[in-house]
Amino acid sequence: MNWIESEFAALRYFALNGTDHRSHAKQNAAIAGYVRNYDKQARPKTNFAQSSPIRSWTSYPAEAA
Repeated sequence: MNWIESEFAALRYFALNGTDHRSHAKQNAAIAGYVRNYDKQARPKTNFAQSSPIRSWTSYPAEAA
């Protein structure tokens, strides 16, 4: 499974499953809250496949946003 798929699965589980948001604004707020909380504890991914070219990087690319 691709890492991004697991990230979206967690977002769906923690912010969207079992909810009935009354508006898009409330749904967006729930998603934004999840992302802010997740970002506070995020760590770089390090468990790459043995054959991955990412293993040869000496540093990560500049942050995007």
